[in-house]
Amino acid sequence: MRIGLLTDGGYPYATGESRLWCDRLVRGLPRHEFDLFALSRSADQEQQGWVRLPDRVGRVRTAPLWRRGDDTPHGGRPRSLPGRFATGLGRSYGRRDRRRFTAHVTELVGAVCAGADTRPEPGGAVGTGAAGRFAEGLYGLAELARDRGGLHAALRSEATVRVVESACRAPGSGRTVHGATVPDHLAFAAGLERALRPLSLDWYDEDGLGAVDLCHAASGGAAALPGLLAKRFFGVPLLVTEHGVPLRAHYLAAPEAPLGAPVRTLLAGFHGLLASEVYRQAALITPGNTHVRRWQERFGADRRKLRTVYPGMEAGRFEDVGEDDDGGGPGTLVWIGRIEPAKDLVALLHAFAEVLRAEPDARLRVFGAPVQGAEGEAYLAQCRALAAQLFPDEATDAHAVGCNPVTFEEIGGPEVPDLAEAYAAGGVVVLSSVVEGFPISLVESMFCGRATVSTDVGAVVEIVGGTGVVVPPRNPRALADACVALLRDPERRARLGAAARARALELFTVEQNLAAFRGIYLDLVGHTPDRWTDRAAPADPAAPPRPFATPPEAHVLAAAPPEPVASGAARLPSWAIGAEGVCAGARGAGDGDA
Repeated sequence: MRIGLLTDGGYPYATGESRLWCDRLVRGLPRHEFDLFALSRSADQEQQGWVRLPDRVGRVRTAPLWRRGDDTPHGGRPRSLPGRFATGLGRSYGRRDRRRFTAHVTELVGAVCAGADTRPEPGGAVGTGAAGRFAEGLYGLAELARDRGGLHAALRSEATVRVVESACRAPGSGRTVHGATVPDHLAFAAGLERALRPLSLDWYDEDGLGAVDLCHAASGGAAALPGLLAKRFFGVPLLVTEHGVPLRAHYLAAPEAPLGAPVRTLLAGFHGLLASEVYRQAALITPGNTHVRRWQERFGADRRKLRTVYPGMEAGRFEDVGEDDDGGGPGTLVWIGRIEPAKDLVALLHAFAEVLRAEPDARLRVFGAPVQGAEGEAYLAQCRALAAQLFPDEATDAHAVGCNPVTFEEIGGPEVPDLAEAYAAGGVVVLSSVVEGFPISLVESMFCGRATVSTDVGAVVEIVGGTGVVVPPRNPRALADACVALLRDPERRARLGAAARARALELFTVEQNLAAFRGIYLDLVGHTPDRWTDRAAPADPAAPPRPFATPPEAHVLAAAPPEPVASGAARLPSWAIGAEGVCAGARGAGDGDA
């Protein structure tokens, strides 16, 4: 079958968290064809280029979710989008289309304002009325963009700002939204235009998303929006996979954005309603862990549509690391990850100060990925300064002058050439985060047979099970006590490491992930009605749907069409017709094979 893989800021670009997972999925399912529909997030991402794509990726269609001038002051004259987007409304749209646009954007913005200050009920959407109005406005705008051109100029127009202002002041809007000012209206209109850019793409035709058998969105949010339209316009079933929660990311980022409270509330309301609509329309939703699943249920996902599929990871690269191979000594703690405030290295350093008092021979090795951006560099400098303050470089009974018990290192040097060597550098791996989704470093340490001490955030408990020690976040004392307990008990450390390796090999490998999606693809397409009937002569509406209406032979290159069946002859099923006509197993006794 042909899969339309929808990505946002990931595959096929060389950056993005979903890049590796998508690449493994495409390479691991050779019996399927993949058409790639990718959204990019920045000019830097596009300049880094694509990863090398396998042959089974057919067409690749890309579009930017960014444009030059996005960060110009609100109210400035908007520039035109790149060529893949159409601009319009105000130039070539007539009076009737302007009325259509105003009606649809009023429905959408009104729904956002009505539900922005309302928390969703467990197991349901933000509200039936708001959800219905949001869907009506969204699909109305999508149909207008398809029929008459893109929506960029219209969504940035004065008419949209007036609609936003009116909706914010309408009865029923929340207190925060009701207090919005003109700059807030302009800022929300700009944010709404950016969020709805996928509506203006040229992907929605018979040669684009209309040609695929199944849409698989590699994340929610913007990536799933084209899948919603593919289902709306062509009846293509939608599968949504979320290893993290884009909606949660919007909530976490909102307080840090240079926007007022009304704008943050409105944008959060928009993304909440969009997530609810995606979950409602998806044929199946595959959260990467129970932590994600709880968020999805909170925003209306039907439990009957949910199936947890853990992300697959390469276990082979860690198979040479033995469970008893403590390269840096059994008294060494190892931390691996991106150096950023969410990882709470400050708490880890304070905890290690307590560890060192109990175990003077202990050592902490911090392996950080290359720091990117000013925030990462500032946080790394802060951690180095704290380490120098807590652990002055002076002689002790266990450490000579110049041998600090805490080191900050990067993977790739002569001592630690690769990731597996970093995990092998100590006997205990520590995770000190205050915010996590599905921590990959924790699974990798389990592949290496390492005992772990982790903070109880995100999917940590679900990953570890009973194979590691879990402590509350932001609690250096609890973190230190757990580390000391494992450092002093080598038998327990070995037992936990062996159990961790067994659990990871059972649940978190690429093989189990591919097996799950292989079955999901077949199940979804097998239960999808025929979308490929002759449009000139539509099928009888009263006839039952025909699953698998397009046989696999239709995608085989250079396959000759079957010979026409003579009038009155028995018609063979589609699976019995191959590239050479009728297959031997389908021939009757009258063909000479009796």
